[in-house]
Amino acid sequence: MHNKISTIGYNIGVFGTALILIWIGLFKFTPTEATAIKPLVENHFAMNWLYSFLSLQAVSNLIGLSEIVIGALLFGSLFWPQLGKIAGIGSAVIFITTLSFLITTPGVWKLVDGFPITDFFLIKDIPYLAISLMVWGKYSNAKVDTEL
Repeated sequence: MHNKISTIGYNIGVFGTALILIWIGLFKFTPTEATAIKPLVENHFAMNWLYSFLSLQAVSNLIGLSEIVIGALLFGSLFWPQLGKIAGIGSAVIFITTLSFLITTPGVWKLVDGFPITDFFLIKDIPYLAISLMVWGKYSNAKVDTEL
């Protein structure tokens, strides 16, 4: 029973992660999202150079395209396991990058009533990173020690 529940949970997690990547990736093709991500991208050490030769919308489109492709690969890995390793690695890179915005973007952390808060849309990427690592691990030959 445990194995079947784990499989169902895994499949829901991968489907949900793929859906979010595709949905957000499509939204990147809008001017609203291109403008919204500018402070994140322009302050990121590994991404800010993109604006030196691409327009605001082109940078957003490029990011969106990568999210759509990786989301499609994640979804496809449910049916074609050979897609799993690249999908897991690609989505892990996406979510590590977005989580790094928490330390590269000025003003992303605020104090509200003495309590530190941030833009919670970034925090959601922690469980998505976990799903990405699960997909990568499932289709990788690497041995991982799961004991804490």
